[in-house]
Amino acid sequence: MSKSYTTEVSEFCLEGQLLDFVIKDGYKLKGLLLATAEGECYVKLAKHLRAAFDLRLPPGTWLQVVGEKKQDLKTGEVKLKAERVMTTRYKTDSETLLPQTHDSSSNNTKVKKATILVCQKSDCMKRGGQEVCQALNAALSDRNLDSHVTIKGTGCMKNCKAGPNLVMPDKTRYSQVKARQVPVLIDKHFTDNKVEQQQEVAITK
Repeated sequence: MSKSYTTEVSEFCLEGQLLDFVIKDGYKLKGLLLATAEGECYVKLAKHLRAAFDLRLPPGTWLQVVGEKKQDLKTGEVKLKAERVMTTRYKTDSETLLPQTHDSSSNNTKVKKATILVCQKSDCMKRGGQEVCQALNAALSDRNLDSHVTIKGTGCMKNCKAGPNLVMPDKTRYSQVKARQVPVLIDKHFTDNKVEQQQEVAITK
């Protein structure tokens, strides 16, 4: 039986809240995880969307996604591929679809640990990657952030000559990072009163 009889192709349009970005190899954007009225779903992004997508988009943002839906008639498996993604701003707080993380027994909100990705390949290590990791640990400890932020080593980020390379939790990528620059990076991304000091470090995306 030909593929055309086993796969049904149609257009789809859905709305949901952004849960997370799906990243491959530590830095390649592949798709989005969304919370919809039907539950959590994964939407693959078309190639033209991946390069232009705003990775600073915060979790919880309402999105409208339009694209192609492929359903395997034998297995029932559905694959969604986005061709257009737009933010929608008319939803109210009472319509939220995200899981509630507030613990009613306390005043604290459970927060998922943020992750800083650091290339661990030999080229980056030779260019000062080990010192950068040590500086990250020290800066997080000094600011009492080590319980909220974790550092994770990754494979090659395909930018060896510009190492060391690292990716912040908001997907901002930095190259040629020096250990002395690390405190500024941490303050910029994790200290509220210094978030605006973006001119102090060059950003490479």
